[in-house]
Amino acid sequence: MPDQGRYIYAIIATDGDKQFGPVGIGGRNDEVFTQRYLDVGAVVSSSPVIQYPVTRANTLAHQQILERVMIDHSLLPVRFGTIADDADQIRNKVLIARYAEIRERLAYVSDKIELGLKVLWIDKSELFREIVNENKEIRRIRDRMTEKKGVVKRDQMRLGEMVKKALDHKRMKIEKDILSLLHPHCVDHRKNPVFGDQMITNSAFLIFKHQESSFDQAVNDLAEIHAAQLKFKYVGPVPPCNFVEMSIVW
Repeated sequence: MPDQGRYIYAIIATDGDKQFGPVGIGGRNDEVFTQRYLDVGAVVSSSPVIQYPVTRANTLAHQQILERVMIDHSLLPVRFGTIADDADQIRNKVLIARYAEIRERLAYVSDKIELGLKVLWIDKSELFREIVNENKEIRRIRDRMTEKKGVVKRDQMRLGEMVKKALDHKRMKIEKDILSLLHPHCVDHRKNPVFGDQMITNSAFLIFKHQESSFDQAVNDLAEIHAAQLKFKYVGPVPPCNFVEMSIVW
């Protein structure tokens, strides 16, 4: 295995050679540039053939290069830490071997951007009070537990299960209502895992660039409607990693 290889950040459509500056991963000021085949190019920089640790500095360097490239190009992000032994390996095993796939996927993301949305409950204590008020059986078990000096374990487990079920039902309904109003403004949508009981949705949307303002307005309208209950965390544009990230295995 050679000491020096080429780190791959993304694949783009390009008819000319591109330079993106001495901003390569690893803090060595390696030049980021394109290695082309016909009308597609791999965005690369020189790099030791190593396994990069998933640190904030490394992932941020990778992400910032993708964001720099996407200013002027639709791109296929390549998974973090992908390194080729040399230029021939990229040319033969990626750009030539997967040329038709690359062209098809680039056409899919052409003139599109990814936007991310997380929605969270603001006050969980208020949410639990709402669940109790809406559910007669939950109130009955809670009251029975309050009246007793000792808490019956069976009631405690039953109450926990019922509250979780009611919470999940409420979360799914709110998520469905929010997404139904955003779907008309996007080309594609992905739901990522939610973290903890407070998060309602963790979603990514692929939209046409010219529809960004209408999507922004739809999110702003939803945030205003639910301002007393929900917090909206809205980010983007970001590279379309949720929709076309390429996995390259040598």
